[in-house]
Amino acid sequence: MNHLVLASQSPRRSELLRQAGFEFTVSPSQISEIPDENLNLEDQIQDLARRKAEHCLKVGNIPKGQGNLLLTADTVVVLDGQILGKPSDRKENGQYLRRLAGQTHRVITGVCLLEVDTGRQALAHEVSSVRFRNLSEEEIRAYCDSDEGLDKAGGYGIQGAAGKFVAEVIGPYDNIVGLPVALVRRLLEENGWNVARR
Repeated sequence: MNHLVLASQSPRRSELLRQAGFEFTVSPSQISEIPDENLNLEDQIQDLARRKAEHCLKVGNIPKGQGNLLLTADTVVVLDGQILGKPSDRKENGQYLRRLAGQTHRVITGVCLLEVDTGRQALAHEVSSVRFRNLSEEEIRAYCDSDEGLDKAGGYGIQGAAGKFVAEVIGPYDNIVGLPVALVRRLLEENGWNVARR
């Protein structure tokens, strides 16, 4: 039996795992989220998730010999081939929302599972498409003033007030929130990892 360790500070990822019935502990991992531009977009995102896992293994005091299995994820918003990360301030948040308004963008989440005892890894990614309706300046200003989007890729959280900006979603909703749980389940099954459920 493996013990799942979520290496993320995101309360949204914790909540999604809890809702899916997984038992896990949290060991936050922070790395510089600068993608390797020599890779294609999907591989860049997977690489970020892998680097988070390897960093957590180095500095996170995760003991060996206990079947610990690290789970990391990295989510980005991509518009016209360009990654929109977390906005640095309200002004940049507004710029992001003006660009997303009336457009379809992709949300890509890279997922890495890393077995602490052996170093064995599994990597994959999920993609969802999101179409925003047109937004008024008033709506953009009010959302930016709330600061809700500052800690989120693309400057918005679909599960919060920005949900009303969304006209259409294609693909897994939880991927847009930050963790595609069906993909996590598939990676666990494919690799024979058995983790505790509540």
